[in-house]
Amino acid sequence: MNYDVIVIGSGPGGYVAAIRASQLGLKTAVVERESLGGICLNWGCIPTKALLKSAQVFEYINHAAEYGIKTAEAEADFAAVIKRSRGVADGMSKGVQFLMKKNKIDVIMGTGKAKPGNKVEVKAADGTQKDYTATSIILATGGRSRELPNLKQDGKKIIGYRQAMVLPEQPKSMVVVGSGAIGVEFAYFYATLGTKVTVVEFMENIVPVEDEDISKQLLRSFKKAGIEVMTSSSVESVDTSGTGCKVQVKTAAGMVTLECDVVLSAAGVVANIENIGLEETGIKTEKGKVIVDEFYNTNVKGYYAIGDIVSGQALAHVASAEGIICVEKIAGHKPEPLDYNNIPGCTYCSPEIASVGYTEKAAKAAGYELKIGKFPFSASGKASAAGAKDGFIKMIYDAKYGELLGAHMIGANVTELIAEIVVARKLETTGHEMLKAVHPHPTMSEAIMEATADAYGEVIHL
Repeated sequence: MNYDVIVIGSGPGGYVAAIRASQLGLKTAVVERESLGGICLNWGCIPTKALLKSAQVFEYINHAAEYGIKTAEAEADFAAVIKRSRGVADGMSKGVQFLMKKNKIDVIMGTGKAKPGNKVEVKAADGTQKDYTATSIILATGGRSRELPNLKQDGKKIIGYRQAMVLPEQPKSMVVVGSGAIGVEFAYFYATLGTKVTVVEFMENIVPVEDEDISKQLLRSFKKAGIEVMTSSSVESVDTSGTGCKVQVKTAAGMVTLECDVVLSAAGVVANIENIGLEETGIKTEKGKVIVDEFYNTNVKGYYAIGDIVSGQALAHVASAEGIICVEKIAGHKPEPLDYNNIPGCTYCSPEIASVGYTEKAAKAAGYELKIGKFPFSASGKASAAGAKDGFIKMIYDAKYGELLGAHMIGANVTELIAEIVVARKLETTGHEMLKAVHPHPTMSEAIMEATADAYGEVIHL
């Protein structure tokens, strides 16, 4: 069977690319070895948010008295929380199945592998193999949990994010290795449900890719929530021979032994580039990523790559944007290359974190003279009414031209606020324009205007 486009992988990069290709009149197929929607819908973005929502509801109930509500003592049903999360994920995966049918995209179940001559070999679960041809082949095979050499995952005592979502019972204690988005989200989830959680981070600050002010605020919030945090520390070894785990942690003060039921390895993701046909087709890689140009062409004509297997932020919305740009170029359109400096990053622990653009440190390193403003949610009427006064918004502007260089937020629902900044930066909005754009009251979004006013010495409510 001949196609215009075959996409290997149906995550948020792959299935979005396939739908856009079909919309543009290209005969399209998707190859998927496990479940439609990939890691994001089945084992990542969506089910983790369901878990976090359950934790948030539990937290609300436990603090109901602060809102003038009397309740009986709440108890978390761990198995029911996990079941709800899996149900949400299953519903989303079925939604992608519907979208495939609606857009007349052929779904080929099996493990796909690119071959020379514009071919894709698909090996089905029963071992049978079949070749398909396509003018354009898009590799969108995603990533998996990175396994550290001294932290081999056994799926029971030393686990990755997939096992963390479906543990048969709630552990009494857990050590989380790594404090990126995955690490801090699971730390919040388990700690809120009553697990004793310790986070071990190799870098000087937790959430190390974020602005340092954000890292310091999250550290304060985590400590207030009873989560122990060890920075500038590394896990050297884990002894799993007993009933639990003995974790050897190297700190500036020397070696420390932590005892826990489960160790969660959250040291990031690694690209799935093995056994997808790169060697056979001659597609080049560098540092574990497929090399592509600004429209996702590999070095071999007719073969493309998007998502976690190419350089750039390993985020679902990045993969989707790359997929759309890739197929629009294939179809003869003239899409703009993706601006990787205007990609929002969101972390869904509590308080939430959202950011885009330059951090203060990066902006200074780039040679900008800065105007920086901060507005704490403790001064926000809406945040006070909501009982969510932790956090702030930080706005960074170029002092010379007023260019909006970056925004960094930590607080309730800030993942919903960051899109305003992304659009503003896309439209090259200046600090003066942000300041004079009237924001509704009372809202959390007012803090964006107030932080901008602070940068320009015009803040009213501080």
